[in-house]
Amino acid sequence: MEIYVVKSGDSIYSIANAYGIAVNNLIFDNQLIYPYELVPGQALFVGTGQEGQNGTRREIAVSGYAYPFISRWVLGETLPYLSELPIFSYGFSSTGELIPPLWDDRWLIDMAIERRVQPILTLTPFGPDGQFNNQLISSVINNQTYIDNIIENILQTMRDKGYVGVDIDFEFILATDRDKFTDFVRQVAEVMRANGFHTSVALAPKTSADQRGLLYEGKDYRALGQVADHLLLMTYEWGYTYGPPMAVAPIDQVRRVVEYAITEIPREKLDLGIPNYGYDWTLPYERGVSRAKTIGNVEAVRLAISQGSEIMFDEVAQTPYFRYVDDNTGLQHEVWFEDVRSLQAKFDLLEEFKLRGCGYWQIMQWFRANWLLLDKKFIVQKS
Repeated sequence: MEIYVVKSGDSIYSIANAYGIAVNNLIFDNQLIYPYELVPGQALFVGTGQEGQNGTRREIAVSGYAYPFISRWVLGETLPYLSELPIFSYGFSSTGELIPPLWDDRWLIDMAIERRVQPILTLTPFGPDGQFNNQLISSVINNQTYIDNIIENILQTMRDKGYVGVDIDFEFILATDRDKFTDFVRQVAEVMRANGFHTSVALAPKTSADQRGLLYEGKDYRALGQVADHLLLMTYEWGYTYGPPMAVAPIDQVRRVVEYAITEIPREKLDLGIPNYGYDWTLPYERGVSRAKTIGNVEAVRLAISQGSEIMFDEVAQTPYFRYVDDNTGLQHEVWFEDVRSLQAKFDLLEEFKLRGCGYWQIMQWFRANWLLLDKKFIVQKS
């Protein structure tokens, strides 16, 4: 396997000939569409046609969040590369009553089990506006009756539907609720273990124990690492919908989070978060006004090709980006996304620190080169 960065004058035929591979393989692996145009700076996965050698690949856990409205085809293509399928998501009321997803989740559970992938019930505290609600969190975790209620409801749902684990994805927890949240996770995990299930927690990307901010202060890395079975570092969203244009998961910032996390949590419990998307910003960026559009990684490359925009690569962030002018509005845009180079940097970090595995937010769009690259580097754990 190699990663090739397109230069001016390259074609899929010249690249395939240089590597001695079939043109159709290059087209298929990189999801190229007719007439198979390329753009300078585009990174291509170049497969050798051979499977990775088991003796050189470490076994890891791989998870990928999915909404119940995911394409059946996309899910089917992705499941061979997953250990766990966290289904997004179950909510709850202020008294601990469980609120199921709006769409049927049973077909995802059945499909996951059939492919030896563990279906995971994802628990999120969404309010009526669809946003994370810390008052809802506070209502439940500060009342033992409500805690008992939500645990019993989770347990019953897992038994009824075939889930084998629960993922607690709570964000913006109040600093005053930090210890109560840890105790809530402890209680959930103890009951789950007693019934043959496991518990994971999603962690905001902290770089120190005393990091300020609503996203960070309610989560105690060390304490949560002691009570949960494993934990996901949400190492993405530096570049986000309402922020300025930048990499979603710059590798220098991701490294800082991992370096701190392993001082608090055993590395064999930690999963590295990986984004499966990018953002398209309209320039100039105006704080409080601008709103970036989410874009798929394959879609981003096709946009660069259609606009004739060279793809640049930020060596510090280890992330690709490009700019273009919208013909309809005359406004300039800036796009940051993930490609095989940025993913290789994350996989290298995952291997350097010997973490448990990785978790993708999210798998709704198929990015074949990512999974082929992962398969060359690691062996995916299967149940």
